[in-house]
Parts: sequence; structure tokens; C-alpha cells
Amino acid sequence: MKIFSVWNVSRNDSVAERVRLADTWWTRLRGMLGHPEPAPGEGMLLAPCQSVHMYWMKYALDVVFLDPDGCIVEIYHGLAPSKRSRWHRDADRALELRAGTLASANTQIGDRLVLRRVGNGTERHNHA
Repeated sequence: MKIFSVWNVSRNDSVAERVRLADTWWTRLRGMLGHPEPAPGEGMLLAPCQSVHMYWMKYALDVVFLDPDGCIVEIYHGLAPSKRSRWHRDADRALELRAGTLASANTQIGDRLVLRRVGNGTERHNHA
């Protein structure tokens, strides 16, 4: 599985150090379901994705929706179990993080996030 770190270039600050990529139909559908609550600095990037649901989840998540350039088009702080987001036409990815992460990083709509591949000695820059 591909692992990325996420950097907020608008605020020159780290958002997460270990984000797993969910880029198949099954991994996007499953998302964090059945996984333990992410530790600080962990999360999942769902691509492509324009909405998420929290059905059958046992913990809340922070969720950001990103456009193709990595700019945040919407933020959900602490999206609770059994809830769902709206559909975000301008988004092509969703980043799910431990609840409270976005507030502590002062992440805002319009900020630009950049992904950096980590692991296996391979580092590659990508727009979030």
C-alpha cells in the first residue's frame, strides 16, 4: 500500500506523516471501516472521492475534500459515526484524519495540501 505524508503549503505546516492511499473500488468503499482509530499523524486518502459516509464506524474523523490541484474545497471537523458528507462536485479526493487534526493544524478551506510518498526509500512529490 502506498504511504504519504501531507504538508499544508499554505501554512507551511505538517498535517499528517502517515496516510494510506485507498485507490481501488474496494479500499475506497471500506475506507477506515474495520480499522482502529487512526493514531495522531495517520489517515487515509480516498481517490477518487467526492463524498464519504460514516456508516458502521465507531469513531469520528476529520475529513477534507481536495480539488485536482490539492486545494481544500470543504472541511468536516469530527464527522460522527452514522453521518455522511455532502457531495462535492469540485473535489476529486478525500483525506480522512483523526478527529481534531485539522483544528490543531489550523487547516482552512482554500489551503493547498501536497503529498510526499514515503517508505521503501522512495520519495515522490504529488499534489494532494
